[in-house]
Amino acid sequence: MFRKVLVANRGEIALRVIRACKELGIRTVAVYSTADADSLPVRLADESVCIGPPASRLSYLNVPNIIGAALKTGADAIHPGYGFLSEDPYFAEICADNGITFVGPPPEVMEHLGDKSTARKLMQDAGLPLLPGTVSPIVSVEEALSLADEIGYPVVLKASAGGGGRGITVVQRREDLPEAVRATRANAQALFKDAAVYLEKYLTGARHIEVQVMADDYGTVVHLGERDCSVQRRKQKLIEESPSPVVDADLRRRIGQAAVDGARFVGYRGAGTMEFLLDGEGRFWFMEMNARIQVEHPVTEMVTGVDLVREQLRVAAGEPMSLTQDAIELRGHAVECRVNAENAGAGFAPTPGRLDRFDAPGGPWVRLDTHCLAGSRVPPYYDSLIAKLIVWGPDRDAALDRMARALDEFQIEGRGVHTTIELHRRVLEHPDFRAGSVTTQFLDQYLSTNGTPP
Repeated sequence: MFRKVLVANRGEIALRVIRACKELGIRTVAVYSTADADSLPVRLADESVCIGPPASRLSYLNVPNIIGAALKTGADAIHPGYGFLSEDPYFAEICADNGITFVGPPPEVMEHLGDKSTARKLMQDAGLPLLPGTVSPIVSVEEALSLADEIGYPVVLKASAGGGGRGITVVQRREDLPEAVRATRANAQALFKDAAVYLEKYLTGARHIEVQVMADDYGTVVHLGERDCSVQRRKQKLIEESPSPVVDADLRRRIGQAAVDGARFVGYRGAGTMEFLLDGEGRFWFMEMNARIQVEHPVTEMVTGVDLVREQLRVAAGEPMSLTQDAIELRGHAVECRVNAENAGAGFAPTPGRLDRFDAPGGPWVRLDTHCLAGSRVPPYYDSLIAKLIVWGPDRDAALDRMARALDEFQIEGRGVHTTIELHRRVLEHPDFRAGSVTTQFLDQYLSTNGTPP
């Protein structure tokens, strides 16, 4: 096992990794920007190193400073969390060049999966079902028009190097496609420094289902059930639950096996997530694979009892997994609400500021993953996530009732600060959500019909 792990991230995920390390007897190093100097991860780590000013490119994306901090403190591993450098194969290679273990999959696997069109081709070769579309970037508007005519509208254009719901354009009509191709390419170049885009059939009325996988260096690959992530804003997840209310035992077996097959085919190692779309006829289609721990991993932990970050660390240290597929069992139901410092009434605009009040919910089977306390500041430079509220219940209705109670207890106040708590309350009260019948279009339709919370 590692002696010392540097956590190359911030916020709640940095704190999550630090806690897992402490339970394993591993010393920790927190790196931080000047904006995060007083944060909880910095306070609770064994050591801390300032790596730059607030801007991410000068701190949390500053590879020389992060590697320098690891070498200075004698860290023998780096855990990247999610976001920032977590899926950067070049960073993983630089870690290896400096004798530091990167907690994640091999660099070449990350590189293949990071290009979405390459990932589609690999998963096609692995036998996973793909929506009609290209498995390589489109080379011309004419090619896009020809393919879209063949598979039918609507279609979606996606940046090959995209992620986080960015670089995506849905096209409903043929006359809109040429401009959409040009705009999506330009957007992809600006966001990801890569103008390549691919095209596929767009599913209306689909659900977003993802499968948690874990693999080690000894040939063991397992799945830990599915998560339903259909409640989204701006193509980013807001509420997640496990298991999905529409996935039965047979579908769980089939989609889980597909995820395992895909991970094994590409030589995956560590924790990863295979993302699928589920159509109205119960058919699932591969979308992408995220080569890192996910924001919503706690719901899987709650229903399986498996500490995924602990397993990540063990696998990265060269140890075999403590998991076997037969021993993994889903018990009860878990729900996660992402509480962001955002104003839902203003297009989910971030609302940074000081949290003058932060009353955390509690009670049986309530988990709050957060780096915030009363007096904490939500800086304007990073993601607006304040906390992840996760609850467990013996069944879905009990879990939703518990979540509603916990949201009522959760009080956050600060000058100019808005949160998504009220929106979560409203969604949980909606009969379609309660019935488990929502799709990825649910929240947009809900907001357009019911307005937004204050």
